[in-house]
Amino acid sequence: MNVLLICTEKLPVPNIRGGAIQTYIGGVTQQLSQHHQVTIIGRSDPTLLSDESVNKVRYVRVPSDGMFELYLEGVINFISQSGQKYDLIHIFNRPRMVLPVRRAAANARIILSMHNDMFNPTKLNTEEGRAVIAHTETIVTISNFIGKEIARYYPEAEPKLRTIYSGVDLDRFAPWMESNIARQSRQELRNQYQLQSKKIILFVGRLSRNKGPHVLVRAMSHLRHPDACLVVVGGAWYSDDRVSDYIGYVRALAERSTLPVITTGYIDAQDIHRWFCAADVFVCTSIWDEPLARVHYEAMAAGLPFITTARGGNPEIIINDNGMLITNPEDPLEYAEKLNNMLNNMENSRKMGLRGRRLTEQRFHWDRVAQEILAVWGTR
Repeated sequence: MNVLLICTEKLPVPNIRGGAIQTYIGGVTQQLSQHHQVTIIGRSDPTLLSDESVNKVRYVRVPSDGMFELYLEGVINFISQSGQKYDLIHIFNRPRMVLPVRRAAANARIILSMHNDMFNPTKLNTEEGRAVIAHTETIVTISNFIGKEIARYYPEAEPKLRTIYSGVDLDRFAPWMESNIARQSRQELRNQYQLQSKKIILFVGRLSRNKGPHVLVRAMSHLRHPDACLVVVGGAWYSDDRVSDYIGYVRALAERSTLPVITTGYIDAQDIHRWFCAADVFVCTSIWDEPLARVHYEAMAAGLPFITTARGGNPEIIINDNGMLITNPEDPLEYAEKLNNMLNNMENSRKMGLRGRRLTEQRFHWDRVAQEILAVWGTR
């Protein structure tokens, strides 16, 4: 089949500036292109060509400035003027794009992948939502939570819903106990930040209040482990290292912490894995209903035991005692209790982390994701 993948307007493909959706597309592209002719359309970037072919995959990039309407115009112009007949068009996380794409490609099958709650009535009016569902063959979601939310708004969507959990690069994210390269990265970062003997607790993500890192910083003063250290990796936005009011607040909390708290600022997407290698415990502190943060897969692949919150799709990743769940993500004392338990017995915690690694090897690799997408695409 001749297939068109449409990314969002926020970040470019490949994921040179990060982004969960961009990482997802990049993770499965080569496998998909072995079976079908694949074109990917995404936003333009100063460092990328506007039209190029790499390993038999065509990348088309149109201006967006992060604005949906501008990006949509470029996407529709491309579809209308390219002269290509696409058998299938797979749209990522933008249900508002379905109807314009349908008008531009009347005979194409349309698949929609949902990575966030974009069918929420505050983001999509009900009449348009029903039309989108009618014109969409399958709605792929990254968690059961997102599927249930869509079905809650639109019960008629339920037969079209299909959960396909994300994946991770098993070579890039590897346990330091089992990988010489990971062990070297661990030693280098620990030496660089003078953390050689520390038990490193790691947070990775955008620094915003709904992501909750401020609660984790407050929890540090309640730990019973003087050798513990928190490293907060991330910026206000992808490729953005400005100090927002919230980041200033987190840094002020960090300065008053009784235990060391390091805020690294933005780290390039290609270097994030090194901090996973350096850490001992990973914590996802989402206060909002997170669809299912991909950092869980990265932590598991790196062999880290993790703590996550009972919000959104995050609990779906707790499998076979590979992590611990926080019931009240706004309570620093609950984080402190769970972290003290993990740090009290690092041998058991490392076993927990390696159970997560085995899970990623069995279930959360990109080959499995690609095979499930191919199954959804099928042939006609």
